Amino acid sequence: MPMVLGQNQYGKAETRVVRVRRATERHEIKDLNVSVALSGDLSDTHLTGGNGRVLPTDTMKNTVYAFAREHGIDSAEAYGVRLARHFVESQPSITRARVRIEEYPWNRITAAESRRRFVGADEIQHSFARDGGEIRTTEIVWADGRVRVISGLKELTVLNTTSSEFRGYLKDRYTTLREAYDRILATEVTARWRFSFDASDEAAEPNWERSYAQVRRHLLEAFAETYSHSLQQTLYAMADRVLTYRHEVDEVRLSLPNKHHFPVDLEQFGLKNDKEVYYAADRPYGLIEGTVHREGVTPLIPVD
Repeated sequence: MPMVLGQNQYGKAETRVVRVRRATERHEIKDLNVSVALSGDLSDTHLTGGNGRVLPTDTMKNTVYAFAREHGIDSAEAYGVRLARHFVESQPSITRARVRIEEYPWNRITAAESRRRFVGADEIQHSFARDGGEIRTTEIVWADGRVRVISGLKELTVLNTTSSEFRGYLKDRYTTLREAYDRILATEVTARWRFSFDASDEAAEPNWERSYAQVRRHLLEAFAETYSHSLQQTLYAMADRVLTYRHEVDEVRLSLPNKHHFPVDLEQFGLKNDKEVYYAADRPYGLIEGTVHREGVTPLIPVD
């Protein structure tokens, strides 16, 4: 009995593209995960191995990046329509294109009223926190008539499109990393902080809801307002800011993976990439961790 090739498609899945619009001081960012699937007159590649009608999936990836630069990303819908139309109209063998896009929204980090950087605005123009996914945590230990409370958050993703560099580091025969004088700095914050209060006095308990909101605010503002020479410097600035303004907190521990964003080389397509189109790498990544505590205080937050 003869075999018949049924429905088939192929494509490039989960191309991460981050588009930064720098036309004004108020930067705009679009963060997309793009998956392309094409189908059409492609039986030869399955039945005989002939690839004469196959557009490489690597070309699809390149097109995603190039279109982000050439046409911009006003919306995921318009960008996806433009891509799908291109693949069908530019390749005679392709009759159907499916583009699936996940968009990761970013909210602007808002500075405190008293710490405005820009007249008439209370937004940091280049700093964002990703919307959704954040988890609040707390750990309570009561022993020997004493209580220890460690609150925190995790999966809070933040990003600065500028005001970050990394240079002057050690170099040896295996070092290939180029010094960065203006880079994207992004991380997924895991933070824990330990409270100090007299458990025998209920009136001494912190206002937990307000404290959490204020600690979170200070973490974000320190991230946004620190000109970063390293993620280690940013970590210390974030913890120091919390301890400076929240007297109920004695100790802060932070874990900050460096979510690398590398500029895409578009010169091979005759396009200039002036810090506008990036590849968001998920691994491997640098992992920066540290504890900051008040002088004379014994650190008690466990190290995972």
